[in-house]
Amino acid sequence: MSPAFRARLEPRLERIAERFGTPFHIYDEAGIRQTVSSLKRAFAGVDYREYFAVKALPNPRVLAIMGELGFGFDCSSIPELMLARQVGAAPDAIMFTSNNTSQAEFADALGHGGCIVNLDDISLLDKLPEIPELLCFRYNPGPRRQGNDIIGKPEEAKFGVAHEQYEEAYRRALGLGAKRFGLHTMVISNETDFHGIVATARMMLAWAETLEDRLGIRFEFVNLGGGLGIPYEPGSEPLDIAAIGRGVAALVEEFRARRGYAPRIYTESGRYMTGPHGVLVARAINRKEIYRTYVGVDACMSALMRPGMYGAYHHVEVAGKNGSEPREVVDVVGPLCENNDKFAIQRELPRVVDGDLIVIHDTGAHGHSMGFTYNGRLRPQELLLRPDGSVERIRRAETVDDYFATLSFEPAVLGH
Repeated sequence: MSPAFRARLEPRLERIAERFGTPFHIYDEAGIRQTVSSLKRAFAGVDYREYFAVKALPNPRVLAIMGELGFGFDCSSIPELMLARQVGAAPDAIMFTSNNTSQAEFADALGHGGCIVNLDDISLLDKLPEIPELLCFRYNPGPRRQGNDIIGKPEEAKFGVAHEQYEEAYRRALGLGAKRFGLHTMVISNETDFHGIVATARMMLAWAETLEDRLGIRFEFVNLGGGLGIPYEPGSEPLDIAAIGRGVAALVEEFRARRGYAPRIYTESGRYMTGPHGVLVARAINRKEIYRTYVGVDACMSALMRPGMYGAYHHVEVAGKNGSEPREVVDVVGPLCENNDKFAIQRELPRVVDGDLIVIHDTGAHGHSMGFTYNGRLRPQELLLRPDGSVERIRRAETVDDYFATLSFEPAVLGH
């Protein structure tokens, strides 16, 4: 959560909570727009486009902002494709990057005017209903590159075409009549060391030269994937996005000097674009003193899975308490019948009493979108803090009627 977001939100937080009720995710439109501008400035030295990762924050209101600012969309399912089309994305503004993909999904991706298709495996060429206008393959370098905690070691990841298969994938695509190509990879996630991103660009530009020499392909773009990280913990250094831009631009110019042209550079960031510009706001409703002190709030893993799933750190603040109050060490927990339903473990906070607003930082990506309904706990509403200070509800909270909706259906029985 940036200081500017805090300054915009804090004075109004209690009024927002009274008006809309808790819990809720709230996103800072001004902050999102500023990050978009900073990314464009960083890559101003190359022919560049960002394809926002819809999975990070699949809300039409936010996607419309991204589209307005010239971004495309990285989609991996039919609903995500539908969301991109609903906000007016043209075919060349949609990158379909899925894995373990069904033929129905390919048919949807290639219908409606098509899109850029990124294949996760060489075998998927035989399952396409038609050869796309523009395609690429996701590269998995295996032990040649080191991954990180979220995405894992490349050789253990389910994603991508192996190093030894990569040339053959493009050779087979050529044989099937494919005419236009790009390159794609994503080997790290939430990376805050700019050197790793620049190394990815170097690796893929080298592939572009190798495959042009061997197969005669002139690649239209190199997609570096997502993975641009954010500093979740206070005091952590932010990603030097300007250094990435300079490093990539230098590599592209070296490529141009050797080849007489250069491919466009794409990224498909999600977390970097919206992560710091969202918070989950919940209200403290219970306090339990046993072997530890537990602060119970009215949100749970259905609103934010990352701490329970990855042990991920999200900073937690108690609204209106500036640190001069007595402090204590607590676990901040939700109501699920699941012991990892915890937003913070043994975290030092100002003493919390029932009714306090708890602000959980950096939930603007992979927060609401990773929610689920275990235990019948439903996902909360989403709000947008506009640049003029007004607040708009952009998704209502799920209801019991939503939960039971799939139990209303035409009976179907397969007999003996």
